[in-house]
Amino acid sequence: MTHVNVLDPGASPLDYYGFELRRYREAAGLTQRQLGEILNYTGSLVGQIETARKLPTPEFSQRADAALNTGGLLSRLVALVMRSQLPAWFQQVAELEVRAMEICTFQTHMVHGLLQTKEYVRAVLGVLDETNLDDRTAVRLARQCIFEKEEPPVFWMILSEAALHQQVGGPEVMRQQLAHLLSFESNPRINVQVLPFAAGAHAGLQGSFNIYRFPSDPTIVYTEGYGSGHPTANPDTVKDCSLRYDHLQAAALSLKDSAELIRRVMEDRYGEQLA
Repeated sequence: MTHVNVLDPGASPLDYYGFELRRYREAAGLTQRQLGEILNYTGSLVGQIETARKLPTPEFSQRADAALNTGGLLSRLVALVMRSQLPAWFQQVAELEVRAMEICTFQTHMVHGLLQTKEYVRAVLGVLDETNLDDRTAVRLARQCIFEKEEPPVFWMILSEAALHQQVGGPEVMRQQLAHLLSFESNPRINVQVLPFAAGAHAGLQGSFNIYRFPSDPTIVYTEGYGSGHPTANPDTVKDCSLRYDHLQAAALSLKDSAELIRRVMEDRYGEQLA
C-alpha cells in the first residue's frame, strides 16, 4: 500500500483519477473490497485503479459516481484519462475532435476511428503489437464519446470503396463494422458517403486527410504518417484540402446510394444482409 500513500495527483490525469477515487471511497468509509462489491467489480480492480495501474472505464466511472455521490466527477475525469493515454503525437488531434463543430474526413483504406467498432479497433491496433490491447482499444473507443455531447459535431466521412473490401479482422468483424456504418442512416450529424471504384482518378489520391472546423478558431487540416501526425492551419493547405474535399463529395455516391452499396457488399462479401 506504500504506492497509494505517495500517489501524486498532479502526475497525470490517471493519477488524479486514482487519488480522487480513493478520497471519495475513504470518505464513504468503504474498503476497496466493499466498494468493488457495490460496483460489481473486484476489490483488486478498485485498488489497481486507485494506484494508477489500471485504466478506469466509463461504465466503472458511472457506477462509482452513483455509489460515492461524487456529482459526476469521475465520469468527467475519465475522458481526460483516456485522452492522456493516446500516443503523444495524437493527443492534440483528440483535442481537436472534442472542440470541433464539424469534422470532415476522407479515408482511403479503413473506417475512421470515430466510427470503428470494438472488434475492428482490436484488429487494427493488434497488427504487429498486441501488448495492452484491451486498454488501447478502450482508449480509442473513448474518443467516440464526442457524439454524446449536448452539441455533438457534424461528422462527414467519405470512404473509399476499397475500405469496404479490405477484410480487417475477418468476415464477421467486417459484417458488424458495415452494419455499424448503416446504423447512422437516420442520424443527420453522422454521414457516410462511399467513393466508388468507378470514380477513377480522384482528388484524394495523395492519401487520407481530416478537416476540423470550429465556431471561431481557424480551420485545421490533419494528415498522418507512421507514428506521427501533422495538423496545420496554413491557409493555403486548408484552401487546397477544402477544395479537394468538395470534389471528393461530388464524386462520391449520395448518402442513400452509399448505404445501398454498403448493404450489397455486406451481403455479397460477408454473407449477411441487414434487415
